[in-house]
Parts: sequence; structure tokens; C-alpha cells
Amino acid sequence: MSNARQALALAQQGRAAEAVALIDDLAARGDGEALWARGLWRVEGRLFPRDLAAARQDFRRGDEAGHMQAARIHAAFLATGAGGARDWAGALDSLRRWAANDPLAARQRDLIGVMDLDATGAPRATPPHRIVNATPYIARLEALLTPAECAFLADMAEPRLKPALIFHESRKRFVADPVRDSDAAGFPLVFECPAIHALNRRFAAASRTAVEQGEPLQVLRYHPGQQYRAHLDAIPGMANQRHLTLLTWLNDDYRGGETIFTELGLALRGRTGDALIFANALPDGRPDPATRHIGSAVESGVKLLSSRWIRQNPPLDPAAGFGQHEATAAQ
Repeated sequence: MSNARQALALAQQGRAAEAVALIDDLAARGDGEALWARGLWRVEGRLFPRDLAAARQDFRRGDEAGHMQAARIHAAFLATGAGGARDWAGALDSLRRWAANDPLAARQRDLIGVMDLDATGAPRATPPHRIVNATPYIARLEALLTPAECAFLADMAEPRLKPALIFHESRKRFVADPVRDSDAAGFPLVFECPAIHALNRRFAAASRTAVEQGEPLQVLRYHPGQQYRAHLDAIPGMANQRHLTLLTWLNDDYRGGETIFTELGLALRGRTGDALIFANALPDGRPDPATRHIGSAVESGVKLLSSRWIRQNPPLDPAAGFGQHEATAAQ
């Protein structure tokens, strides 16, 4: 067991002071794994106060020490601006530096290399909205993502897919989602690698919103029989409402699984890479009952799609995000 792993073991045993002392000593000596672990603790606010700026410096130093996981998160922080100034060029440089030793960096470099982006990582164009319903607003966007981008999201989600949970605000913990029985993988800030951030900027441009308004991207997987029962995406009483939802189909080789707006009599599905955007709230911010919808049960095959909930405004505290409570759990 490495010294850094010993510190992690001490933390799991409740020996916090010993864990902190050991990880600080190792980090002071430039141990890449210790810097990575301390950075994660600072993101989580576990053993150390939550401090994204200090975490970013730990990940940077871990990157410089040759620690691949630290380098991946450092590139994510550069791409998004977490813990400091946004540096898209620096994020791309990180991918180029690591491409020979990290297959994920190489794949991202190649994927981003064929995207039509400006110098900030924003898309130069997005597909037009094809309006399906005027009020509430529902529109389709054809080929918002390429097949390669869809495959990338599916592959990134695969090892992290777990039964769908929701964060219960009053209980302050994750609980089983009562209306959907799919598997889900989220991409909070430590997992928002440069390629995913570029896609989030495309989702923002396509929805005519700022990227900061989006909750972390999710990938959902439905096996035969799994479904998302009737629900509204907007939440009663939410001050900064989920104004829009943007869904993107990552595959189309399945039967069933249509998105059905029960009050409107609309049943929709798309081809790989197509997207669906719809409004969720009334002008006063209350949930719009006309947007009640279901993800019907998959009959055969496996359905994969990405989901992005978009708020009315960016969070008041960018460092706090939207209360997603990042489960870094990357140790």
C-alpha cells in the first residue's frame, strides 16, 4: 500500500488528524497521489474545508508530478474555470501533453480536434430548432451531437452508471428516485473533462442559455422494462427554477422508450445525436402541468440518452453550484 493510500485508509478508519498530517507531509514532498487525494478532499469539503482554488493547485502540482488522475481533473478545472480563471487553451495543451500516456486524453484531443469551435471552446453553430409545440415550447434539434460524441458520452458513463438517485434537500442525502428505475451517471466538476465541457457549451448555445445555468450533465440508461414514470422536471417552490430540459439520444437501436407528453398527446423519439428541448415552467416560475411527461418503458435493446436541466439563472455562488454535492469517490 502506498503512503497516500495509507492516508486514505486512516481517513476511512476515522483517524482524521493522522490522515491529514500524513497527506500534508506527502504533498509537501511532491507526492502526486497525495496531491490528487488532498485535492479531492478539498473539493468534497472532507477533512479539509471546501476550497476549489486550493484543490486546483493540488491537481496542478499532481499533474506536474506525473499523476494521471490529477492531470485529468486539472484539465477539467482549466476547461471550466473551477477554482480560478478559465483557460481553454491550457486545457487543450494538457490533453496534448498527456495524449501519449493517457488514452482518455488522446481520445479527447481527437474528438475536440474535429469540433467547429472558437478560441473559447464555444461552438460556431448549432442546428436550428424545429418546433414541435409552441406553448409549452418543445423543439427538436437534428444531429446536435455526432455519433462519435454520443459514443464518447456512453463510454464515459459506463463504468459509473448506478441506479438513479435524487438528492433529498430536507434529508441532505441521496435517496432512490421514486419515479424512474433507470441507471444514471452524472458529470459534476471533477468529471467535466474538456470534451464534456465543450459539449456542455454546445448544449448551452443550442438552448440559448449560458453554460453556467446548466446542472451537471447526466447520462441515463434504460434496460427493457425500465421507464421514467409521469413527472414534471420543474420543482414547486424552487427559487431558481429548472427552466428548460435538453435531452439528447445517444443511440437509437432499441424499441419503445418514447418521450411522451401525456397532456399534449405527443410521443417523440430521435435518431442518434438528435436532441429535444422543452420548457418546464410557467412565466411565474411554477411548474407547467402541460409539460408532464414520461419516458415509456423500453421493450427491447438498451436506451441511452443525456439529460441537462437548465436553470433560469446561474448559481449565486459558482463554487457551490446547484447543490449537486459532488460524489468524487474517485479514490
